[in-house]
Amino acid sequence: QVQPVESGGGSVQSGGSLSLSCTISGNSAYKRFMGWFRQAPGKEREGVAVLHDDGTTEYGDSVKGRFTISQDATKNTLYLQMNSLKSEDTAIYYCATDGSYSWWLYLRQGAVPRFQGQGTQVTVSS
Repeated sequence: QVQPVESGGGSVQSGGSLSLSCTISGNSAYKRFMGWFRQAPGKEREGVAVLHDDGTTEYGDSVKGRFTISQDATKNTLYLQMNSLKSEDTAIYYCATDGSYSWWLYLRQGAVPRFQGQGTQVTVSS
């Protein structure tokens, strides 16, 4: 079993920075594509960033150049560094992991990652 557990988040003013962490323990077969997605009230889920097991990273268009995904494999921890935050970044952020790439590819179409955390609130005030 794999259980992502997020930490971090909180409130910040526009232009500020926040960092999220996610500890993902369990079977490595389900940790080939680890990442973050978010959901704001009344909006669809949006892919934020994904890290492939070969080191490839991908980002949602709205966060490119501002957010960075990384991991510390020795600590089984995934990170999301968020800089230059905007009010539209306000959402609940979820850590996700799966052995398949499909969750990232088809997130907007309703795909659900095999495992996800409970979510952490990020609020950016203007």
